[in-house]
Amino acid sequence: MTSLSAETLAAAGTGPITTAGNTQLGLAVLAGIAVIVLLITRLKMHAFLALTVGSLALGVFAGAPLAQTVAGFTAGLGSTVAGVGMLIALGAVLGRLLADSGGADEIVDTILARAGGRAMPWAMVLIASVIGLPLFFEVGIVLLIPVVLLVAQRGNYSLMRIGIPALAGLSVMHGLVPPHPGPLVAVDALHADLGVTLALGVLVAVPTVIIAGPLFSRYAARWVDVPAPEHLIAQRPSAEPEHRPRFGATVFTVLLPVVLMLVKALVDIVVNDPADAVQRVTDVIGSPLIALLTAVLVGMVTLGRAAGFTRARLSTTVEKSLAPIAGILLIVGAGGGFKQTLIDVGVGRMILDLSAHWAVPALLLAWVIAVAIRLATGSATVATISAAGLVAPLAAGMSTTETALLVLAIGAGSLFFSHVNDAGFWMVKEYFGMTVGQTLKTWSVMETIISVVGLGFVLLLSLIL
Repeated sequence: MTSLSAETLAAAGTGPITTAGNTQLGLAVLAGIAVIVLLITRLKMHAFLALTVGSLALGVFAGAPLAQTVAGFTAGLGSTVAGVGMLIALGAVLGRLLADSGGADEIVDTILARAGGRAMPWAMVLIASVIGLPLFFEVGIVLLIPVVLLVAQRGNYSLMRIGIPALAGLSVMHGLVPPHPGPLVAVDALHADLGVTLALGVLVAVPTVIIAGPLFSRYAARWVDVPAPEHLIAQRPSAEPEHRPRFGATVFTVLLPVVLMLVKALVDIVVNDPADAVQRVTDVIGSPLIALLTAVLVGMVTLGRAAGFTRARLSTTVEKSLAPIAGILLIVGAGGGFKQTLIDVGVGRMILDLSAHWAVPALLLAWVIAVAIRLATGSATVATISAAGLVAPLAAGMSTTETALLVLAIGAGSLFFSHVNDAGFWMVKEYFGMTVGQTLKTWSVMETIISVVGLGFVLLLSLIL
């Protein structure tokens, strides 16, 4: 927890382009968000365009000159893409290598061969959590759901008993653990330490995914009992390669960037001397760019070459992995532009002025803001980016640990109650062959549990640390 000091208030600033009062700014923020929501939900506009138009509308409603609003938006877009674009691209390459080489199938098949009965939900949450580390949520669903359906049918398991743990593993990784785009953008916006955030994120993620996955799946299976859709069971996430990478090598490759970043965080805490030779080395190899680049280069050997890929096939795999993330990069960039517009019009100062008189902890405030945007837009990434921009001034007077927890509070809030304006909602509904009501009782409730339980553990850590 943190209090709002005079220094923090001063650091927030009012932005360079407007001196509008708090009332006008508050209305401008609501109007800007409303524009984004209406464009996404009613007009089905792409989130990139909706965020761009909403940012311009926010500046106009706040009374800022349009030219300066455009300049601020483009500056925010550029800085965001520069900060996280390479990481997203490298994560996409690693995920594609994992899928095309058969490494993902090797992990799945190995764990399933050693699990059965009551252990199966725990095996599924473990699989999803490991696979979900380098993959985007949507990619993880496409990769894992066919396997979930096959396991449920052949093993005569309840679909919800197997599916909910897998979904929980993917969702928790997506919202709480870098290097996923949402947490990465929040880390960048709040100037948090990525290694510390990653370490605390894993600490929060483990109990959260247990509660929302294997434990909640018992109740979800009672509430909704649907068979696995027959027409989807035969689908596989990738073509079968000549040879599969070995299980140990695959797990090593997937966990390599996480281990490197965790080592950096540990050394920074234990040594705490920028002049120390060991810390200088770990600061380099544990930086997100080098850690992910190292994993990709290692993966070309441990995954690609082990699967019999030629140099040409490896080049093709990398090329194909980059095309699908163009939309993600644009959405993340536009979200960064919206964040910068919020900062420039002085919303950060307004938040501080108002919250200085509230008896609301900064972590809870960040969670509430992320929840509101998540419910409105349906996008966890948009909620994370926007909330990070709104509460960025609160991080000015925080310690490294407090800033990392602020990132996690935002990430937890961004997962709250996925419903009909969320693309993930419809993906889950169709893959599991459920009705809208059944999806709300299972998937949506699971997301809410993740959000609330995640916040609870973040607040608990704030008291301990």
